[in-house]
Amino acid sequence: MIKEPLYTDIILPLPLPKLYTYSVPEELYDNACSGKRTVVQFGKKKIYTGLIKNIHKNRPKEYETKDILTILDDTPIVNEIQLKFWQWISEYYLCSIGEVMKAALPSGLKLESETKVIFNPEFKHSTELSPKEELIYTALENRKLLTIKEINDILEQKNSLPVIKSLLNKQAIYVEERLIEKYRPKYTTYIQLHNKYKNQEELHQIFDKLAKAPKQLELLMNYINYSKYLTLQEPLKVSKDQLLETYPAGHQALPALVKKNIFVLDEVETGRIETSTDEIHKINELAGFQEDALNQIYKQFETKDVILLHGITSSGKTEIYIHLIKEYLEMGKQVLYLLPEIALTAQIINRLKKVFGNKAGIYHSRFSDSQRVETWNAVLNKNSVINYQLILGARSSLFLPYDNLGLVIVDEEHENTYKQYDPSPRYHARDAAIMLARLHNAKTLLGTATPSIESYYNAQNAKYGLVELKQRYKEIKLPEIFLADTREAYRKKKMLSHFSPLLLEKIEQALSKKEQIILFQNRRGFSPYVECNMCNWIPKCEHCDVSLTYHKYLNQLVCHYCGYTCPVLVACKACGSTNLQTRGFGTEKVEDEIAIFFPNARIARLDLDTTRSRKIYEKILNDFENRAIDILVGTQMITKGLDFDNVSIVGIMNADNMLNFPDFRAFERSFQLMAQVSGRAGRKHKQGEVIIQTGNPNHPVIQDVISNHYAHLYLTQLTERKQFNYPPFYRLIEIILKHKKTVRLNPAAHQLTIELKK
Repeated sequence: MIKEPLYTDIILPLPLPKLYTYSVPEELYDNACSGKRTVVQFGKKKIYTGLIKNIHKNRPKEYETKDILTILDDTPIVNEIQLKFWQWISEYYLCSIGEVMKAALPSGLKLESETKVIFNPEFKHSTELSPKEELIYTALENRKLLTIKEINDILEQKNSLPVIKSLLNKQAIYVEERLIEKYRPKYTTYIQLHNKYKNQEELHQIFDKLAKAPKQLELLMNYINYSKYLTLQEPLKVSKDQLLETYPAGHQALPALVKKNIFVLDEVETGRIETSTDEIHKINELAGFQEDALNQIYKQFETKDVILLHGITSSGKTEIYIHLIKEYLEMGKQVLYLLPEIALTAQIINRLKKVFGNKAGIYHSRFSDSQRVETWNAVLNKNSVINYQLILGARSSLFLPYDNLGLVIVDEEHENTYKQYDPSPRYHARDAAIMLARLHNAKTLLGTATPSIESYYNAQNAKYGLVELKQRYKEIKLPEIFLADTREAYRKKKMLSHFSPLLLEKIEQALSKKEQIILFQNRRGFSPYVECNMCNWIPKCEHCDVSLTYHKYLNQLVCHYCGYTCPVLVACKACGSTNLQTRGFGTEKVEDEIAIFFPNARIARLDLDTTRSRKIYEKILNDFENRAIDILVGTQMITKGLDFDNVSIVGIMNADNMLNFPDFRAFERSFQLMAQVSGRAGRKHKQGEVIIQTGNPNHPVIQDVISNHYAHLYLTQLTERKQFNYPPFYRLIEIILKHKKTVRLNPAAHQLTIELKK
């Protein structure tokens, strides 16, 4: 009986305006379903991993369909809710669903273009191979390397990918650029004694046998010692790596003991995810005002899907989150806890692991590919090692395959780092999180001490619920704020480089009491720009036309928009003068100069330049928490929700460069940054002190920070936004045109302007 033809619309990781339809070969009918990965040919030669979006019987009229080549998964790796979420992102943020797929899937789950297959000499040929696999393996054994076309010719078939995939799964081959399945599970080899050696008498017989093989005997003795084979009823597991670490000479002895059937090797999939064996702690009791806030949240969730939790710094919002998470996990629901900055996850995951143990996992872009695939599988319940119910992550964690999401917490919801700028999709994680929760019929809690104008406006207009925490935990006092008038200090020649006498005095006092200091400068690098003293020429980026920032440790000028770099200039390109001067200052310069004033202080810097890897920023934060650092200099990375007990002084190096930034959100963001960084001072034992250096101490935003008067800032900003047609009353779209040639670009931009005005 001839079956009716089946077709499938495939999502490809490309910026295509429409989905391509492929035909499903009859042998794949039973295996084809939405959410599975498939291999397809696109164009003349390119091979891609696609994702099946749907199956239907409608043959396209405009073009001839190609067959899908193979299906990679036994069960879907993407569910229906995810596909709806991807569709919403592509429509709302004006991009293709292929671009969403590219951002959503870890690259370990994606295929790349066709390439070369390489023989694996370490493959144990005892593993059973099919006739086709045997044919390829033998050919590779002789030639070591084959192309896909050559393998197709050997098998006399058009598509050899299923055979290649099978050989890869058996680890008989490698592929250059990882044609199929970049991700490989991590295995640990454990060693155990053969079952026939169960008592001391049998063991003594082995010792006698090995009398003439001292290395083998010593390795065996080490195993018995580490496994506690003679003292425990159930001996401890000993891994191959652990045993050989204790006795490096055992590398030659181990194969001999396996051959003699004394040792048995057991390969176990262990994964790369770190698991905790620490004891689970009880949840802390909430204070009365926190308990009231939690009850208000429960009550408002009855009628509202989104609630804004507006709590001043140190009001204990994280404890409220923990109580909420516990409630939802006990209901069998999944919870997503979003953070704006990867640097925050290390500190908060420690708090969550103490309460939720291995139910809590992390997901963000600084993880290796394999770690991300394993976390994906752990959420999908495909990981044999662990199953996550609570995910703590940055914006990319929105794309994990949740199937039972109950609660989404967006901590520090005001942060601009929730916005993805490049590449597409250019989504805002806070807004996307609200939509993701809605698709799951879940609830969203937005938490912050300094709400975004848009979120507070939605709360004031009853679109969101609103719960407020107006007192600090354990009655900790808000920090005392001092203003250092830099304009006056410069006039009286009292400024020492970029430090006011007041700030230096406060730092000295704190160091003498063995207390810690945070210095905040919202600009990285050594100097924001270089200027010619003769003609005022400033070197700019060739691509972006913005001034280049001087980085002393690189000895280069760097563009913070596109990453363009060039060597430090010796002479002015305009007038030829060698009199070039650095202007302004960034975190690198603050770090350099504070060391001159306090040579015995231990100083570290936390910004994008010093935290290129996950381990480095975790080390800096751990060192600061363990008081191995006295002064921490940083950008806005240090303003967000970090909790350090011993910080008594926070110095805001230059409030004016935030306030004078050419952006309609400049005042809002300045208030948020200053209020947030001020909240790092005096957390538990004493009132902290904040020194704001500014040339305009009477600025209304600075006065609002001093009085902690968010409502006043909100009302003044709202009036201004309405007057000038800004959000939340209007929406803004930025359209960027790019071309290599200015002569083509300018007329096109002009023409677009004319069309838009119509």
